[in-house]
Amino acid sequence: MNTGQTVELLQTLIRNRCVNDGTAASGFETRNADVLRQYLGGRGLEMQSFGPTPERQSLVARIEGSDPNAPSLCLMGHTDVVPVNEAGWARDPFGGELVDGEVWGRGAVDMLNLTASMAVAFRHLADSGFRPKGDLIFFAVADEESGSAHGMQWMADHQRDAIMADFVLTENGGLHSGPKEQPYVGINVGEKGVAWRRLRVHGTPGHGSTPFKADNALLTAAAVVQRIGEYRPSPRFHELWRTNVETLGVPADVQRELLDPGRIDAFLDSLPVPGPGAHLHACTHTTFSCNTIGTGSHTPMKTNVIPDSIEIGVDVRTLPGEGPAEVDAHLRAALGDLYERVQVEVVMNDPASISRTDTALWDSLSRCIAKPFPTARPTPQLIVGFTDSRIYRQMGAVAYGAGLFSPDLDPADFGRRFHGHDERIDVESLRLTTNLWLDVVRDLMG
Repeated sequence: MNTGQTVELLQTLIRNRCVNDGTAASGFETRNADVLRQYLGGRGLEMQSFGPTPERQSLVARIEGSDPNAPSLCLMGHTDVVPVNEAGWARDPFGGELVDGEVWGRGAVDMLNLTASMAVAFRHLADSGFRPKGDLIFFAVADEESGSAHGMQWMADHQRDAIMADFVLTENGGLHSGPKEQPYVGINVGEKGVAWRRLRVHGTPGHGSTPFKADNALLTAAAVVQRIGEYRPSPRFHELWRTNVETLGVPADVQRELLDPGRIDAFLDSLPVPGPGAHLHACTHTTFSCNTIGTGSHTPMKTNVIPDSIEIGVDVRTLPGEGPAEVDAHLRAALGDLYERVQVEVVMNDPASISRTDTALWDSLSRCIAKPFPTARPTPQLIVGFTDSRIYRQMGAVAYGAGLFSPDLDPADFGRRFHGHDERIDVESLRLTTNLWLDVVRDLMG
C-alpha cells in the first residue's frame, strides 16, 4: 500500500482550510468534497454530493455488494476542522508540511488523517476490482465540528437511504495503552451525550455612570457563570468504566481509587494540573463548561450602557441514562436561587450512546489489529466528546471509532493535539490506519 497517497491527500485536505466556526456560512466543506470526488473519479464508482447549500456538500461513494442480504459497511470521515489561533503554532496550521515524518496542520488529528486514509483504502479496493458481499460506502461528511446540522443530521433527515449502513467505522480510536508486551488498543464504542444550553439573563438597561443598585444583567450572568463553574456533581460509573480503568496501565492502588465512587473525587483533586485528571473526571461526571457570552441581540455591548440581556453558552456533556430532566435538575442544583433569573434554551439534546461489541465488525477489528500487533487486545471505550456516530446509532447502526496508530505515539500528547496548537500526525500511523481499513473490509466483506 502506497502510504504516500495518504500523506499527499491529507496535505491537500488540510490546505483547503474548511474551517467550521459554528456559523452556517462557515465550513466550505465542498472544497474537500470536490477533492475527494476527483481523487475517487474515473473508476465507475457511484458518487453523489448532498447538502443544504452548495458550499456545504457531503460526498457519498459506493461499491455495490454482491449479496443484498449481507451487512453493509460505511467508512465515514468528516471534512471540516475547528478554528485555529495561528499565533500559537510553530508552523503554518494550513501548510500541510511534512517534517521529520509528521504531517502538520489543523485537522491532521481531528480527523482528516482518517478521512484521507479511508479514501485511499476505498480507491485501492476499487482499483483492485474488489467486490464486497454487502455495500461498501465512503462518506465524507460536513459539519461534524459544530453539531452536524449541515452534515450528518441533515443527511439523516433528508437522504437517509444514501448513507444507511449496518456497520460504521469513524473517529476516534486506535491508540495503544497498557504493557508493551500485551498492549490494549482502544476502540470507541460509545460517547457521552451532548446537551448544549443557552442561558439568557435579563436586567434593566441604564447609564453606566449611575450603577448604584442597578439591575445589571452582566453582573447576574457573572454570578451564574461562577456557580456553574463551582458546581460539583456526584460521580457516576458507566458500564465501560471498569474496563477503561483496568486498561490504563496504572498501579492497583490507583485503580482502587478510581473505582470507588466515595474516593474518586478526592483522588482527582490531588492530581497535578495539567494532567490526566480532567479526562478522568469527564469520564465519570456530567460536565458543564460556560464557553461563550454575549448580548444575544444585534445591539452591541457598550462601555457606558448597563446591559439588559446577556446570553451564556454552556457545553453540557451527559452520562448514559441522563436526559433533559436530569440536565435541568443539575442546573437547578448548581444555580440555586439564581435559577429563577435564567431562561434556559435547548441548543442540542443528544443522549449518550453505546454500540454493542458482540458483532462481526468487532471480531474483524480484533483479527486485523492482530496482524501488525499479534499480542494487542482491542478494548471498548466510551469517549467524552461527541462524533457523528451518535446519529448513526440513533438510526440503528453499530458504530465504532477506530484507527490504528503507532505504539510510539503517546496518548496524552496525542490528546492535547485535538483542537490544540501544533496538531500533527506521524506517517507510520497513516500507514497502519490505511492498512487497517483495507484489512477490515476484506475480512468482513470479502
